[in-house]
Amino acid sequence: MLYFNKLLPIFVLPIAWVMVLLAIALWRRRRWPIIAALAVLYVASMPVVGSGLLHWLESAHPSQSIAGVAPADAIVPLGGILGPLSTPGRVANVNEAGERLEAGIALWQAKKAPWLVFTGGRAPWSDLPETEGVQVARLAVARGVPADQIQVTREVGNTADEARAVRDLMAERGWKKIILVTSAWHMRRAARQFRKAGVDFIPFPVDYQVTPLQPFTLLDFLPRADGLRATEWTLRELYGIAFYSLFGS
Repeated sequence: MLYFNKLLPIFVLPIAWVMVLLAIALWRRRRWPIIAALAVLYVASMPVVGSGLLHWLESAHPSQSIAGVAPADAIVPLGGILGPLSTPGRVANVNEAGERLEAGIALWQAKKAPWLVFTGGRAPWSDLPETEGVQVARLAVARGVPADQIQVTREVGNTADEARAVRDLMAERGWKKIILVTSAWHMRRAARQFRKAGVDFIPFPVDYQVTPLQPFTLLDFLPRADGLRATEWTLRELYGIAFYSLFGS
């Protein structure tokens, strides 16, 4: 099921639809699939579509200040912080979701919780010697967080796994509430899974990708790569929500 969760989203994305339509055009020697493929690509690439969809995801949990966050027992930045493993001795390969780590450390420095928890993410096909949580924990230590105030969960493969692993760690430690840190576009799906696991949490979204919607201009209706990217991000998240709803993991 984990492979389905990670790989099947490819087939719900616009690029996959375009490839299927083009294959039909070649097979059946028809023009309409080509026109349909161009239409799909155009609509999915418009910023007015991509930004609108992504804003809908992010607006479920508005941004908030660190000062306004209530104290909890632990701070949990979700995985997805690192890109491909960098060569030992070089700067860590922190990806575009690195704000999850930054926010986690900032919340800890503000004394919103005494513990910082990272999840032991590892893809099922990965042969890396360590989970992402172990690698990110070292970054937090280098930033001044004492190692004895950091916990890394057991190995996990997706958001549902993270929720269950955090739940079990909370039961083991006697914690009652956590601050859940993840990208704003991912918070809707993450919140569903943590509620389902029975975790009491305070959402702290970061890594916003779109600003509040402004009046549209002509440029918003012209296809752009970032418009397609925003559309695909939203479709991936919707697929994840649907997958967890149907299969529960």
